[in-house]
Amino acid sequence: CGMDVDVGAFDVQLINTELASQFTAHIKVSACLGLLLASPYVVYELYRFVSPALYDNERRASVWVVVSAYALFIIGVLVNYFVIFPISFRFLATYQVSDAVANTIALSSYISTFLMLSFMLGVVFELPVVAYFLARAGIARSSALRRGRKVALLVILVIAAIVTPPDVFSQIIVTVPLYALYELSIVIVGRCERRRDA
Repeated sequence: CGMDVDVGAFDVQLINTELASQFTAHIKVSACLGLLLASPYVVYELYRFVSPALYDNERRASVWVVVSAYALFIIGVLVNYFVIFPISFRFLATYQVSDAVANTIALSSYISTFLMLSFMLGVVFELPVVAYFLARAGIARSSALRRGRKVALLVILVIAAIVTPPDVFSQIIVTVPLYALYELSIVIVGRCERRRDA
């Protein structure tokens, strides 16, 4: 059983190699989407449960953190859907060690790779929220993050080189949003420091 997928300017045929693969792929995608859509309500119910024990400033901070974390995760998933996955899939689907080895991609592999990258990008986009908590705990320092800009950029460039084709444009598309997250984290940590010192 095969299915044609049009990614950019080339077509790839997905195949089904197991009896229940198409059914389980449908269930897996539906479950992940349902969890993503239902999570705000679940978090809201948890917030209602714990909010009576919080101070007013803690309530305001927790609302900001939860909303920001969810929004950033969604943005990460969308960046993967529209940018990272198409670029990565095009590269991996056309990469060959030899012309004698044809690329035949299973549906289960396609879905698993997409969901894995979506989750990874969602988690990576939580960097500003993590930086906020580390700053509140006194662990993260904006001065240290500024000094680490070159190292952070190098790590991001390596990641971009791994997940994208070997062309500069694709690597820039991946590098820019990831580095922007790092700079946003510096701003957030600096703001936390100013509030703490005020």
